[in-house]
Amino acid sequence: MSLQYTGPSTFYTELAEIPLPVSADFVGDVARVTYSVRDHDRNIKRYLTKTFEGHQCTTSHDSSEVKAFATSPSKSRQAILREAANNKRFVEIWAGTQLEASLDVSNYQAFLTDEFLHSLSFSPNETSLLYSAEASINADCDPYFNFRYIPHFGDTARAKKRPSVFLFRWTRSPAFTRASKQNLTLVALHPTKTPTLFAQATFATEDIVFATGHEYTKDGRLLGAKGCFNRPMGIWQLTFPKGLYNSPSVSRLTPPERSCRSPRVLFHDNQPIKLFWFSNPIGGPHASCVSIESRDLLTGINTVVVHSVFEPTPSNDFPGLYTEYNMPASPFLWRADRVYIVLQSIWRSRTTILFIDTQSGAITDATKSADGPLYSWAVHATDNKSRLICSRSTPTTPWEVLLGSFGQNDTLEWKVLDKPTLPSMIKGALDDLSPSIIPITSRAPVETILIQSKKAAAGGGPKPVCVTIAHGGPHTTSTTAFVPAIVALALEGYTVNLPNYTGSMGFGQTYVQKLLGHCGSMDVEDVVESVRELIRRGVSEEGRQVVMGGSHGGFIAAHLIGQHPNLFNAASMRNPVISAGELAIGTDIPDWVYSEFGVLSNDSDAYTSPSSDSLTSPTSTPTPLTSLPSQTMLLPIPTLPLVTPEIYRTLFTASPIAHVDNITAPVLILIGEDDLRVVPGQGIGLYHAIKGRAGGGGDETGNEDGTGMSKERKKGIVEMLSFPGESHAIDGVEAARVSFEATRDWFKLFAESC
Repeated sequence: MSLQYTGPSTFYTELAEIPLPVSADFVGDVARVTYSVRDHDRNIKRYLTKTFEGHQCTTSHDSSEVKAFATSPSKSRQAILREAANNKRFVEIWAGTQLEASLDVSNYQAFLTDEFLHSLSFSPNETSLLYSAEASINADCDPYFNFRYIPHFGDTARAKKRPSVFLFRWTRSPAFTRASKQNLTLVALHPTKTPTLFAQATFATEDIVFATGHEYTKDGRLLGAKGCFNRPMGIWQLTFPKGLYNSPSVSRLTPPERSCRSPRVLFHDNQPIKLFWFSNPIGGPHASCVSIESRDLLTGINTVVVHSVFEPTPSNDFPGLYTEYNMPASPFLWRADRVYIVLQSIWRSRTTILFIDTQSGAITDATKSADGPLYSWAVHATDNKSRLICSRSTPTTPWEVLLGSFGQNDTLEWKVLDKPTLPSMIKGALDDLSPSIIPITSRAPVETILIQSKKAAAGGGPKPVCVTIAHGGPHTTSTTAFVPAIVALALEGYTVNLPNYTGSMGFGQTYVQKLLGHCGSMDVEDVVESVRELIRRGVSEEGRQVVMGGSHGGFIAAHLIGQHPNLFNAASMRNPVISAGELAIGTDIPDWVYSEFGVLSNDSDAYTSPSSDSLTSPTSTPTPLTSLPSQTMLLPIPTLPLVTPEIYRTLFTASPIAHVDNITAPVLILIGEDDLRVVPGQGIGLYHAIKGRAGGGGDETGNEDGTGMSKERKKGIVEMLSFPGESHAIDGVEAARVSFEATRDWFKLFAESC
């Protein structure tokens, strides 16, 4: 049997087209929320903005020309980065409805708007703007220029090689007309004493800027940045001599063994008083428990405000900070006489909103679930006073937008600003689904999110087929947030099992590090135990199991059907890791292979894991940092070890390819042709390995999963879809829909075929 299209999924398209809140800001008392919308008819993602003023809501559809925008501190101006037809680029400053300044910057390359390179910051007096763009290099004298190898920032960032921070200055017209060209200046900030690539720049004063500095490894690499919290990078201060904006002096503010990002300046009475940033160890797991550090801008003393948490305790179940890559653009909230940083953070299988006291580091969970719905929350903005804009969802409730504010009794009050309007058919179907979190006590603290039909659970007959979805990473988490593709599978009639295996974030740093050196065994057995637990509970049953996953989740799925060939009837994998030894020389994150699989080099200069000093359990109170490097000195970031035969043997043994001879379950492979993280050759190699073993029979002696059933299946049933232009996530509008429908059709063919 081969993959056959059975028609569009109404469930998927209806759910995927629900507007997703992605950002927000305040303009005076007015709240503005920007949404991303998938348009399947046009095969594009569109954006719209809703403005909430009192009880009124107005909607505007954003122009595709606008690549980024930001509101000034006084809320009276807005900066827009615009890219029109034929790569015409403009930086615009609007004062209300008047265009105050505009500069054609088409001679430079694309604006940089991703999370690790983006800058867009007004100066305090609102006559200067910082933004990030790819630098243009004059290559007239270099015939080899177009062919020279220049490292880039990895998956989704192949064209991002020379990020630069630009300073745009304008002089306001006394007649309140548009500034003339002679009153506009643009300067690229290129400090000469360091090879650091600056981004995430933000003003503190007219003459001082703080920025994140990305660094090369000793062997000249830029390690892939997307989703990685352990990169060689630090927080820097750029100081402009009077009138000399193109030659700032630079000093690094953070120690070289820490990966620091997302600088945010706290102002009081319009004066900068403190700088805050996120910090993780360099090396080791690509994502881990986040620390918050600060610098007193009056004394120059650095302090750790929130430390890593290695293991929650019965008296304090806070697992540590597991945040997004960046803080919100405006993270500060004033409450009585205290200032708080407001963040969303993973807490076991939920994301919750935390208030962090900037003085003491004390943490308050503002959105405890108690016995209510399993909400996961996201923070979008504060007004830097007493209000914040958030969104929340559950596995079966789409995102709704809320305004939070402190009432007269200093209590946090929530007001729902917006929620999606659902067709009655979709609403009724969602009402039949029941989500819950199930502890896997034999492998604590592992737990799984379960989504099942109420009617099917109460009815007789065979249980619905259970689809186990292993998340990627491995250091990410399946949360109780609404995910259209997952909910659509449940509406198609499947029970959904979303296990958070060892290595998942939100359970303490100990359980992140515990997986290192045990990939392919500990994570796999955690997932197997989640399947067995649901069978024991009568939620699902033997012989009615399928599995899917992407990236490291695909790695787990491939291991499962190889190590436990009779447990699952079919599998679907997106860009799976199949052979770690081969991946080590082809991925944008080669360090991931060495760290996750516990492969250490004899070379003491190898970039494999964080120093032991950075992994000791710290105290729980704010601690001064006393050891900082000199102003311009950079310690060389180590190189990566070579893949020796011994290392390759270790990696091969821990990889799914080692078990390919045991695979009998039909396999669907989904490949992004532009994937730089898990290169297409990984999935393609599995495709040919399975196909080359076609015709052989499976295990006839019963299986190791305790079912006692004898199964014989033909080997070699495999299909692969390859998506041009898609990277690791395969997240394009058409590609994501086709991926979902192909997985649905594959499971229809084989889920009950045993």
